[in-house]
Amino acid sequence: MRILNALGCPEGTELSISVVGDRSIRIINREYLAKDRPTNVISFSLQEGDCGGVNPQALGDVVISADTAAREAQEGGMEFFERLSFLLLHGILHLRGYDHERSGEAEAQKMQQKEQQLFRTLKKEGLLNPNGL
Repeated sequence: MRILNALGCPEGTELSISVVGDRSIRIINREYLAKDRPTNVISFSLQEGDCGGVNPQALGDVVISADTAAREAQEGGMEFFERLSFLLLHGILHLRGYDHERSGEAEAQKMQQKEQQLFRTLKKEGLLNPNGL
């Protein structure tokens, strides 16, 4: 909820968060994004496409691979929950319209700056623990 508040989402904004393993996220990645490999996070917006905006309070779905998050946390020397929180933030930024893959370097940099700024703020406020978000 704190991430949504920090992004200026109105009261009552909803999203679905699923934490799965590499096998499941690989299937999702293959079926929906035509990439036959596991990844760390995938977002599906409910505000885009033919039915976008039907429920303005529902942002969409964020799917995170716990297996990949654990590997990345270990490789990066960070706590698992901290990495999981970062991936959740990254996924929510995608739902809010930020992009780093299709929009060019300027938009990618804008997204990276926003996620780093928010992540630092959440960390500084002590909110990157299982009870803080």
